[in-house]
Amino acid sequence: MITRRRVLETMAVGAFVATAARWLPIAPAAWAQDAKPEELNQAGPLGDVTLGNPDAKVNIIEYASLTCSHCAEFHEKTLPMLKSKYIDTGKVRFTLREFPLDPLATAGFMLARCQGNDKYYPISDLLFSKQQQWAFNDKPLDGLAQLVKQAGYTQESFEACLKNQKIYDAVVAERDRGAKLGVNSTPTLFINGKVYRGALEPAEMEKTLAPLLAG
Repeated sequence: MITRRRVLETMAVGAFVATAARWLPIAPAAWAQDAKPEELNQAGPLGDVTLGNPDAKVNIIEYASLTCSHCAEFHEKTLPMLKSKYIDTGKVRFTLREFPLDPLATAGFMLARCQGNDKYYPISDLLFSKQQQWAFNDKPLDGLAQLVKQAGYTQESFEACLKNQKIYDAVVAERDRGAKLGVNSTPTLFINGKVYRGALEPAEMEKTLAPLLAG
């Protein structure tokens, strides 16, 4: 029987799969390189949502996927330290950008975007912290729907968000723009334009930031 829920699931997953060519891995030769500020600082269709002082000495941009376990590790272990010691004190500006590696991560980022900038980090942080409950669930869309109710979603607004073509196109556009910078794995960090791949541990992050903040 074709139900409204079945149609939604087909739309949310099947429609993403229909654009599978956009999700093929990038050739190894296209590894991210250090980026020019004018290229890196260009915001995507939905704009950047930044944390910290816009005039901070250090600018960190993270390309991440909500279904990436290494990204979840970075957001659990390193970002809290980064926020308390560097972002909240005005030393670092931080921006999370969407680089979904699969349709489910795309859906998660859509939900982070649909409720506006104020909810972007609360929702993305929630999805990273509870990644096992939805991304690796036998019924991931059910898990996702239940989880984002904590952020104020109803079943109706959840479905409406996943049907929002404008949000979907914008998330994919951000991902494609990251790919043009050579991003093909997550997390990829640009720290003052210099590329770092993988989930930097807190000690590694502090070691990286020290010379940039000196003087």
